[in-house]
Order: sequence, then C-alpha cells, then structure tokens
Amino acid sequence: MICLYVQAPFAAFRTFTAGYFRPTATFITPSAAYGQLLNIGGIESRFDDGSSEMTLTRQDLPHVKLALGALQFPQVQSVFQQVHNYPVGSDAGASYEPFSRGNKYNITPVRREFLSDVRAYICLDGNPELEERVKSGLKGEYNSTRYGVPFLGDNNFMIDVLREEVKAEPAYWYEKLSEGDERGLRPRTTRLTIMIDRQNMAKSTSALFAPTAQPVVDVPESAWVSIPG
Repeated sequence: MICLYVQAPFAAFRTFTAGYFRPTATFITPSAAYGQLLNIGGIESRFDDGSSEMTLTRQDLPHVKLALGALQFPQVQSVFQQVHNYPVGSDAGASYEPFSRGNKYNITPVRREFLSDVRAYICLDGNPELEERVKSGLKGEYNSTRYGVPFLGDNNFMIDVLREEVKAEPAYWYEKLSEGDERGLRPRTTRLTIMIDRQNMAKSTSALFAPTAQPVVDVPESAWVSIPG
C-alpha cells in the first residue's frame, strides 16, 4: 500500500448535470483519484476506436483498491460567469445578428461551484505493479509520455503538493455506505462517482460516502473501493 498527500488551493469534481448551475462533489471522487493515479503512472485511460463520436474508456485498465481521506474538509465556493452560444445553420448568424446589436448571442449568467483548500490522502492497495508505476511517476519518469500535468477536476486547478506520505497523519476517511447501515444519517454524506463510462453514462457508477466521525490513522476496511468495479 502507498498513500499520496495532495494539497491544492482549488478543485472541482463535477456531477452529471446540465444547465446554469454546475455543482461539485464535496470531496475528491474515487473516479477522479483513479484518473490521477493513471496519469501519474503514465497509463492512458482513453482510446479512439475510429468510429465513435467520443474517446472511449479502455477496458484493460489496472484494478486497484482506493481509499480517500480528508485532513480537513474543503469549503464549497461559488463563482458567477457569463456564457454564450451561437445559433447554428448556414443562415442563422445573419438572421440573429441585427438583434444582438453587436453583442454576443444569448448571454446567460451561470453559477459554478468549486472547492477551496484541499488537503487529502489518496491511498492505493492491491496492485504492486501500479504502485511502483505511481512511485516512478512521482519521480518524473513519465513526464515525456503522459498526458498533460496533474490537476483536480478542472485543468486550471493545479496541485501545489503531490508526494508519497511515509508517515500518515489522522484523517477523516470516506466510507462507502451500505444498505441497512444502522448508524443512520451521517454528517457530510455525499454521492461520489466511482467509475465513469464515456460512451454510456448509464453504466457509470457512484455511491454514497461519509467521512469517519473522528480522524484516524489506519484506513477502515469500509473506506476501500475496488476500481474498476
């Protein structure tokens, strides 16, 4: 098992929504953490079959168990922006132009949520080969071949600190909630995506998670999630 410490001023983990309000999950999602590990290890998760309209998710990705812990809970913030679109079609622009009076078409205010002050652990276990690739990636061995640079949910939300944690501090570990949990409604319960299917969103998986009541060093068994499931 290895544990990574991640620190960033901003992050965003979008849920499957559309419209003027774009929320974020309240913590790092397992799907985002898994993608981050693959990126660090220089493993491409996408492929182009030459016929689909979008890039697809590879079916031979490495299996691993992940656990996520918060050293402190990030704050949910909001920012308001203007978005606009243009009519489509050969004559759409000409017909709408007089009404725009030189301005952009269909300007709409939108609200986007993001997280601030992220300090978290991403632990992985059950795949020694992937663990070694992640360790090598942290040393920069895949910088020339991997895609882009590490970020948290939005490509302008860069990471300040990303390192292997040798001696972990107590953290609030996010436990996957099961049906019939006798502990009842728990504070900070949230839905986090586990795996995303780019071709068929109905096949994407998610679950309810809640952090432990108190910070602990050892990862609870209920905090481990197998990916891909």
